[in-house]
Amino acid sequence: MTEAKPKLLIIEDDLDLADMLTAYFRVEGYEVVTVDRGEEGIHAYKSSHPDLIILNIHLPDIDGVEFASRLRGAHRAGDIPIIFMTDKRELIDDLKGLELGVDGFITKPFDVQDLRLRVRNVLRRASQDSLTNPVTGLPEGKLVDEHLRQCLQRPEWTTLVISLENLDTFRDIYGFVASDDVMRAVSLMLQNAIRDTGSPEDFLGHIDTAVFVLVTMPGLASKLENRICGRLDRSLEYFYPIKDREKSARNNKRLVFKIHMLQSSNSQITTLEVLKDSIWRNK
Repeated sequence: MTEAKPKLLIIEDDLDLADMLTAYFRVEGYEVVTVDRGEEGIHAYKSSHPDLIILNIHLPDIDGVEFASRLRGAHRAGDIPIIFMTDKRELIDDLKGLELGVDGFITKPFDVQDLRLRVRNVLRRASQDSLTNPVTGLPEGKLVDEHLRQCLQRPEWTTLVISLENLDTFRDIYGFVASDDVMRAVSLMLQNAIRDTGSPEDFLGHIDTAVFVLVTMPGLASKLENRICGRLDRSLEYFYPIKDREKSARNNKRLVFKIHMLQSSNSQITTLEVLKDSIWRNK
């Protein structure tokens, strides 16, 4: 099976430099997405799920420090490595970036070979570190990929994809602590449902921050789905303060969940890549 190419998101408003970096890293075997504005970079991160971001510290709309701060706030500090491209005069911005957990800096003008080595080393370090979600403690990254590959090798298999919608909106209003409490509570409800209705062989992990995948036996999937729906249906409104519950019930950006079942009867799902594409389409 062909291993997926590492994906880079390059955010650079110097179009000549952006084109050069895109061409170079594609030749080096990377998948590359390039945008020239910070706001576009936020959207590109959400849609393309890169493994690493290379970011100009000075962008036309928002600076690199603000971009990194917003991204860390929305998606947790350990989720995505960032390398800043800076000028020598930007020492103060460099220090701000270090506070945000930025993974490296490279000063313009730079040797592209030096940047290539930094990218390789940061990705290697990230692949070793990102095995569990920092909020829920559940597996993510390579551990999830490994279990999904094992799942595909069974004669019969079923996965439940449970996605928590509008968590970003909830976090913007009530803050990081409250949103982390939601994630921990939902993960505990899923684990309790497995304990009560599933089997010891079931596997639960993250495909993304607010997207869980549960690998189970076909005969248990419907019972688990019903148990999970019952628990989450009764619980999500209680994450809101009492004064906001009635208002949140009428809000189309309130916390909601979706569950989708994928199983071996779908003969088109034969590889990890196709399975993960199906998960993202249906989340």
